[in-house]
Amino acid sequence: MDNKELQENDHLIYLKEGFLARIILNRPQKYNAFSLPMIRKWAESLQDAQQDQTIRVIVVTAKGKAFSAGGDIKTMLEGKGFVGCDDQGDLWGDKAIHRKRALTEHIHKIALTLEMMDKPVICGINGLAVGAGLDMALMCDIRIAADDAQLSAGYVKVGLVPGDGGAFYLPRLVGAAKALELLWTGDFISAAESEKIGLVNKVVPAPMLEQATLEMAGKIADSPPVCVQMIKRAVYSGQRTNDLRTALDLISSQMAIVTEMSDHQEGLAAINEKRKPTFKGQ
Repeated sequence: MDNKELQENDHLIYLKEGFLARIILNRPQKYNAFSLPMIRKWAESLQDAQQDQTIRVIVVTAKGKAFSAGGDIKTMLEGKGFVGCDDQGDLWGDKAIHRKRALTEHIHKIALTLEMMDKPVICGINGLAVGAGLDMALMCDIRIAADDAQLSAGYVKVGLVPGDGGAFYLPRLVGAAKALELLWTGDFISAAESEKIGLVNKVVPAPMLEQATLEMAGKIADSPPVCVQMIKRAVYSGQRTNDLRTALDLISSQMAIVTEMSDHQEGLAAINEKRKPTFKGQ
């Protein structure tokens, strides 16, 4: 997308900068609470970034004082669910099957797209990340938080369950007991506590959040892209199986492939010549 085409009233901005694809939540006046246009463009942007061979890393950040408040309280009070209506009317509906479909056909598309994505996804968390907003950060591979960030699972406070993957992602990051504590209480935890329990990778001063997030993404983008993608596959595959033989079979196949690539020779040459390597993904 041409950056000149971006509209400030878009609920989500998607742009490409070199090897990076950037997804920027842009409802600051609503604390980046979800809307249907935001959710739809989020899933479409991820799909585009995965398919674009020039893109090596995806960065997710947000404008304003919050990363995301999750579901829009106003639309929920109106009985219209997390994201409101579309041209055909109320997505949330008045039956359980309608509400299930609203989740699976919209918000869950983001999680399922990320499940298939082999490119790194880096998230910068500013201010509040609550409920489904926190879930969206948990879906990313690496999370960097501003030192004033406040995180909460939040669902239980409004009589809901973690409908966007929180019960799946949270225990994998902090363990079952801590996840249950956070999900059952809905308590807010600070950025420092989030780093301590492994919920975020790093905490930086708030004014430096965007810079730190982009620097992390840039460092990874400068690495051999095929190796980066294979490492991601290997790590997540290893989490799904306790079978060492399967894990070693995968990694040996990956090793056989990357040793034939020019990036391997470039890395060796750069070390020998004491210079920065240039990896081309070949």
